[in-house]
Amino acid sequence: MKKILIINGHPDPESYNQALFEAYKEGLKTEGYSYSEISIGSLNFNPSLVHGYRKRTELEPDLKESIAKIKEADHIVWIFPMWWYGYPAIMKGFIDRTFLPGITYQPIEGKPLPKKLLEGKSSRIIITADSPRWYERLWMGSPVTNQFKKGTLQYCGINPVKVTYIAPIKNSTIEFRTKWIEKVKDLGKSGL
Repeated sequence: MKKILIINGHPDPESYNQALFEAYKEGLKTEGYSYSEISIGSLNFNPSLVHGYRKRTELEPDLKESIAKIKEADHIVWIFPMWWYGYPAIMKGFIDRTFLPGITYQPIEGKPLPKKLLEGKSSRIIITADSPRWYERLWMGSPVTNQFKKGTLQYCGINPVKVTYIAPIKNSTIEFRTKWIEKVKDLGKSGL
């Protein structure tokens, strides 16, 4: 049975994203899937890539554990809000500090693209947003999806990457939110 990792990128443990995170886990438990989890907001680490890529900043214990979970997983589910057509700063810091050369990809001298060290893994991105999907896609060009799906996950070899876009959250009804909680729970049951 595949190993699933669920990552919550929202820093607020009382957010709707937390409820989606719990719903996905509930679906996994119902079907007996093996899973691990990361709540980025509860980790203890410096989110700044202090030296850029010139010199490796020593990894904190929470990041070492997170990297081990990423490497062990067959399928990684990311749940996060879209803020200013990107993802939360703490999630960006987490990616900057964990998706590193030699860990998730390996540069090849003289080649424009790296060796992808996360090949064989799949992923699902669950994004919450206030912008309707048509606006995010047609007017903005899907920046968070392109950056994260193509520029991070697929760059490191994770494929396929499926996207679930939940919007608009602002001023949404209880019925709307409940419907999506059930849909995410079903995704958990299917392990997708």
